[in-house]
Amino acid sequence: MKSECLEIKNDYSLINDVILVFVMLFLFGSKAYCQNEDNTKSARTVIERLIGNRAKEFDLHIIENQNSDSFEVETTGNKVKISGTSNTAVCYAAYTFLNDIGAASVSWEGNRINLPKTWPEYSKKESTPFKYRKYLNACTFGYTTPWWDWKRWEQEIDWMALHGINLPTALEGQEAVWQELWKGYGLTDSQLQAHFAGPAFLPWQRMGNINSLDGPLPQEWINKKKEVQKKILQKMRALGMHPVVPAFSGYVPKAFAEQHPNSKISELKSWSGGGFESTYLLDPNDPLFKEIGKRFIEIYTKTYGQSDFYLADSFNEITPPVSEEHKYEELSDYGSTIFETINEASPGATWVMQGWLFGDNKEFWTKEATKAFLSKVPNDRMIVQDYANDRYKVWENQEAFYSKQWSYGYVHNYGGSNPVYGDLNFYKKELTGLLQNPNKGNIVGYGVMPEGLNNNSIVYEYIYDLPWTQGKEPVNEWLKKHLNARYGKTSETVIEAWQLLTESVYSTKYWETRWWNDWAGAYLFFKRPTLKVTEFKGNPGDKEKLKQAIALLKKEAKNFDKKNLYNYDVIDVSRHYYSLCIDDLLMECVAAYESKDIKKGDDLFRQIEKQALDIDTMMSGQPLNNLNYWLKSASDYGTTSEVSRLYIKNAKALITLWGGEGHLNDYASRAWKGMYKDFYWPRWKMFLQAQRESAINNTPFDEAKVRASIKQWEEKWCESKEMH
Repeated sequence: MKSECLEIKNDYSLINDVILVFVMLFLFGSKAYCQNEDNTKSARTVIERLIGNRAKEFDLHIIENQNSDSFEVETTGNKVKISGTSNTAVCYAAYTFLNDIGAASVSWEGNRINLPKTWPEYSKKESTPFKYRKYLNACTFGYTTPWWDWKRWEQEIDWMALHGINLPTALEGQEAVWQELWKGYGLTDSQLQAHFAGPAFLPWQRMGNINSLDGPLPQEWINKKKEVQKKILQKMRALGMHPVVPAFSGYVPKAFAEQHPNSKISELKSWSGGGFESTYLLDPNDPLFKEIGKRFIEIYTKTYGQSDFYLADSFNEITPPVSEEHKYEELSDYGSTIFETINEASPGATWVMQGWLFGDNKEFWTKEATKAFLSKVPNDRMIVQDYANDRYKVWENQEAFYSKQWSYGYVHNYGGSNPVYGDLNFYKKELTGLLQNPNKGNIVGYGVMPEGLNNNSIVYEYIYDLPWTQGKEPVNEWLKKHLNARYGKTSETVIEAWQLLTESVYSTKYWETRWWNDWAGAYLFFKRPTLKVTEFKGNPGDKEKLKQAIALLKKEAKNFDKKNLYNYDVIDVSRHYYSLCIDDLLMECVAAYESKDIKKGDDLFRQIEKQALDIDTMMSGQPLNNLNYWLKSASDYGTTSEVSRLYIKNAKALITLWGGEGHLNDYASRAWKGMYKDFYWPRWKMFLQAQRESAINNTPFDEAKVRASIKQWEEKWCESKEMH
């Protein structure tokens, strides 16, 4: 009996063990499932915002302990299984899938979503050799984002995630930290108001180029940006991104310099010849440098949480105040002190710096100077963001930055100015050549750092696919897939038109016109008028092929809904073409009046006016490319009429007069509705009418006087509180 009882007990024990195993499997399986759900929650939120409830059909997984970012997508039944090394990789994988099957296209000008009832058979696996995909220039926070609220920022961070970006520049909200810091050193509100620039011009005050321009900076703006930055960083970090936040680079307010006469502080001459006030740079060997730098990071961390990447740029378009006899030693001190300050305040963090200065001032930044500046920084604790390879081949000339980590890329967009251009074949060729180059050094990143957004979406779509495809896909094949997703369908005619666009406008790596004769402005029509336009040698690209492409696109337009992004693109390339035509007409008109051919000049005058007003009307089809939209965004960001007026003035000045007395005015010129009719044409009309009057009266044309009167008109336009 004992043995029977024992056997029965053992049977129950076995049953209990089996039950226990099932319970444990259930519990641990559920826990693993829940953990995976938690791990991918941020990615799922992004995908849900894009495609709604169908996101439930996406089975998302994070792959741990991978050396490089990768993803895998496979459809099984009506499930889309996505595995990726981070939430950002998962988001990019989801978007790649939706884009490949023609179901979704995401761009600044609008999304096109049309999901199939059942998911097609699909399988793709990709990885990237680039640990980081960077995005956003320090200047973007002036040229594009001053009036962005959380809703607009959330949209942009979704866009970043869907395009695989994981090293975004995140500079909002820092004025609250600077304010607390400088008040701790005894500066008053009025002294800080004399230091902070207006909202649109803060990037250049932050980089030590200017002080106080078009301020004061309202406290409500500081407070709003503080709150929005908290949300920005929370969302970026949740997606596995590495936001690059600000650090102290040595610039101090004038009032601080005056209060510390015994500290070694250099007064720097006006930036860019623009007649701006002096700025003040603290010497790295002064003990205050580290003290201030560490205090800034302490306050920043207290306000926004721990960060791992800090942006510090001491010499943006400014020659370092070093002596000739001890130049390299002093540059080395700057580099080591900036790094040590960051490291002591945030151990293990990485110093990020823009590589722009090395290309902008080649005379100063010789190999010896650059090497000295970087010499005392550990190789794995710094990233040099070399992002102007559409203009300067800095990395090749600087021996791939002397074993430091660095990232490759482009600016593409300067000042938010929006001619239609880019160079898809150039980007592909550059990437493949870079990966094969034995002298590429310790490259860890890739991307684009535009100064302004909301234009030439195709360029950004292509550039952010390249680190994954590594240029293996022919441009034409990629283009067909892109257009199918963007428009929902294509045709031989549409493909032919876009082939012509690729050959005419998207074979231009840099828009040289913007610096013609050392004056800014995207087209001649956008520059402050001058007789010298007759010397202009022409705009980049192939105007005749562009004309042919537009004819084909218009022919096919009847096959697309008017709300389709197809029509947006037709407007975009059309206003670009007709703007080029205006430039040609301007040269002829100025030459005609100069030769006293009044009849020809008058005929050309009328053609220019009609063309400009027609473009302005046509631009109604692009609601975001609208002067009124920009000004209303600025006005609405203020809570009082006084603050709104300040914002409107900032918004107007940025896209017109910004740049001071130098050559920078019109740098941020915009091809927008309202700008053709209310700003660019009135200026040229004044100029051409004065020229005509001079020709009729046979009197010398006083160009300097006319240009001065135009400048007065510009200033009055910026001062006006009108929304045009």
